Amino acid sequence: GGAAPPRDPPLSRRPPAAAMADSGGAGSGSGSGRALSCPGAAAVLRRWEQLRGRAAAVAPWVRGLLAVTAGLGLGYVMLRVPLRLRDGLAAVTVFLSTLTPKFYFALTVTSSFISGLIFVFEWWHFRKYGTSFIEQVSVSHLRPLIGGAENSPPAPAAFSAGDNEASRQNMPECKVWRNPLNLFRGAEYSRYMWVTGKEPLTYYDMNLSAQDHQNFFTCDTDTLRPSDTVMQKAWRERNPQARIKAAYQALELNNDCATAYVLLAEEEATTIVDAEKYFKQALKAGEMIYRKSQNCHSQSPQHEAQLRRDTNVLVYVKWRLAMCARKLGRIREAVKMMRDLMKEFPLLSMLNIHENLLEALLELQAYADVQAVLAKYDDISLPKSAAICYTAALLKARAVSERFSPETASKRGLSTAEINAVEAIHRAVEFNPHVPKYLLEMKSLVLPPEHILKRGDSEAVAYAFFHLQHWKRIEGALNLLHCTWEGTFRMIPYPLEKGHLFYPYPSCTETADRELLPTFHEVSVYPQKELPFFIHFTAGLCSFSAMLALLTHQFPELMVLFAKAVSIVS
Repeated sequence: GGAAPPRDPPLSRRPPAAAMADSGGAGSGSGSGRALSCPGAAAVLRRWEQLRGRAAAVAPWVRGLLAVTAGLGLGYVMLRVPLRLRDGLAAVTVFLSTLTPKFYFALTVTSSFISGLIFVFEWWHFRKYGTSFIEQVSVSHLRPLIGGAENSPPAPAAFSAGDNEASRQNMPECKVWRNPLNLFRGAEYSRYMWVTGKEPLTYYDMNLSAQDHQNFFTCDTDTLRPSDTVMQKAWRERNPQARIKAAYQALELNNDCATAYVLLAEEEATTIVDAEKYFKQALKAGEMIYRKSQNCHSQSPQHEAQLRRDTNVLVYVKWRLAMCARKLGRIREAVKMMRDLMKEFPLLSMLNIHENLLEALLELQAYADVQAVLAKYDDISLPKSAAICYTAALLKARAVSERFSPETASKRGLSTAEINAVEAIHRAVEFNPHVPKYLLEMKSLVLPPEHILKRGDSEAVAYAFFHLQHWKRIEGALNLLHCTWEGTFRMIPYPLEKGHLFYPYPSCTETADRELLPTFHEVSVYPQKELPFFIHFTAGLCSFSAMLALLTHQFPELMVLFAKAVSIVS
């Protein structure tokens, strides 16, 4: 009998917020409607709808205001830096206008002096080491900091065991070889040092010789003989006097110690005659020990090693005796000893005795015998040398050099024999391009080192030191060489990525030659390196600064006006 409850209005007439609230309340049992079932949810939504309506009503004004504000801010940021730069330039202009001519003169002189010091240091570093100091520091220290090390080319891969021999021959190598014509330390190198006060051998070269002596004259069985034990230590001594003292100690223990006589002949003898006496004693002792080793070499591996060592000693002694005979003028005797040695030990080619034979035969002017030796050793499968290539060129030049004339050849052309001679010269120059300057006496010679680098300046020095006299003996040979040797470089591809008759010229010869040749010798470099950029740059900067200093000193007022004008324009 009570009054009926009021009825809700239809959904179409109710506000959206109320409808959403009701729908949320109806679904309060579900998880999605829990956030709207709270008491203040309806009020929050109603407030949000009011704000949206007001924002839609004033949107054009707000957008315009925001655009104007953003434009003003961007313009301020863009104009701030130029304004500061202009203020800075104005301050610099005022400062420069107060400077006197003395200041400009001091500034230009200081700049010229500093750039000149840098230029001199760069030039000295380039002449001594072949590189620019600034570029070297940049590559070594700055490139890793900026990430340039990642772009460096990969190192060339080494040959595997299965590569063929042709690939190995095409690969340029910088192997150091023992000089087959090396001089005697006591009788020749030491005398040069006594006269000139200059050390003819480098530490690197002597260290290589010490290693050779240990390989030639020592073995595992040296502990069985006290004298050999002493000599094993002697070859490792750095002090020459200590080595000589050890050799005498070994002779006290064993008067037939051949290696002790070898050391005394090489280092203590001050003349070739004295050296020959020591080598004859070494030969007598060496032959006796060699015969004993031959009788028992098959008993054990240790005896085989001892036989190899005794064979090396015997071959070395005979080789040096032949060189003594050659230096003392007994050339035919020297040739006979070399031929007998090559027949008796044909497999021991480490000393390259055939090059000694070539030089002795040239001294005898036995050119037919020289040609026979070349026919055996100037083979495509054998390693070449400057002695082989240039001796072959000398023999072919000998046939035409006496009647050769550049003017006549340019008119009638070259004959077949002249073409062969020119091609032989080109072949020799391609193998070692440093030799012609020494043969033509365009560069001064020094004593050859004990080790040489094939195709390098050290090999050129060693060849020209002994063979220059043979070229001078043949009339017209040096004239033919002078007229034709530079034509070789027109046939070689540049920049030496390919060779013409040989593999490309190696790039490592300069570094090795600087280690082998004495410091007072100017190493020949091929190909000639271009001056680095920083040498040109510092030279230009020094010259320009010096010119400005001179003009400032001569015309101070005019140069001040010029400096002010430049600052105003800037």
